[in-house]
Amino acid sequence: MSGHSKWATIKRKKGAADAKRGQLFSKLSRAITVAAREGGGDPVSNAALATAVEKARANSMPKDNIERAIQKGTGAGGDGVDYEAITYEGYGPGGVAIICVALTDNRNRTASDVRHIFTKNGSELGTPGSVAWQFERKGIILVDAEGVDEEALMDAALEGGAEDIAEDGSQWQVVTEPTDLSAVRASIEGAGFAAASADITMLPKTTVEAGEKEARQLLRLIDSLEENDDVQDVYANFDISEAVMEAVAG
Repeated sequence: MSGHSKWATIKRKKGAADAKRGQLFSKLSRAITVAAREGGGDPVSNAALATAVEKARANSMPKDNIERAIQKGTGAGGDGVDYEAITYEGYGPGGVAIICVALTDNRNRTASDVRHIFTKNGSELGTPGSVAWQFERKGIILVDAEGVDEEALMDAALEGGAEDIAEDGSQWQVVTEPTDLSAVRASIEGAGFAAASADITMLPKTTVEAGEKEARQLLRLIDSLEENDDVQDVYANFDISEAVMEAVAG
């Protein structure tokens, strides 16, 4: 698992996201609306929408909010803002590869904001394709490792169509093809395991080990990007040891 995933897990456990729940709901609604607009309003036949809805539910987003976001995307909710997806690529401290995905109604504003955040944090934007080759689009399901029967979890994951399962610190990471994410999650949960999270992500093919100094810089960069209203997801290929992560989190 990348250092970014570990940091996101720590923030969830600390409840750091609670104070920004309004902003989070806004981003989740935007993702649902775009998915519904591009693939229709039925999660059964629209995998992207199903993933967006599941993510919203996992973050306790009210059902009414989810339904309104779908209606906006299908045109049933009246005229809405027309968002477009833009991907930015760049390099963070230590040469770490960064991918930043935004949904925006003003590409000039978003590009300026993202460039400023990179520059302010000792990083730089690259050209399209400059770092994307270092990642693979995959589904990732995380299951807390405490008290979990490894063999039973593995059987459930593989039965659902998972590609791989590995222990990383205090969690199990189940890797799937993006289209198999929902089926694998259903298989795991049907076997009695609780998924801590399930999402489509950009999984790094290789990782760059970050020391404490670089880790602090990288996490500041990612936090700043994620605080931007237009930014939906940030992916990076750095890894941070448990000892360094504890020092940074402390």
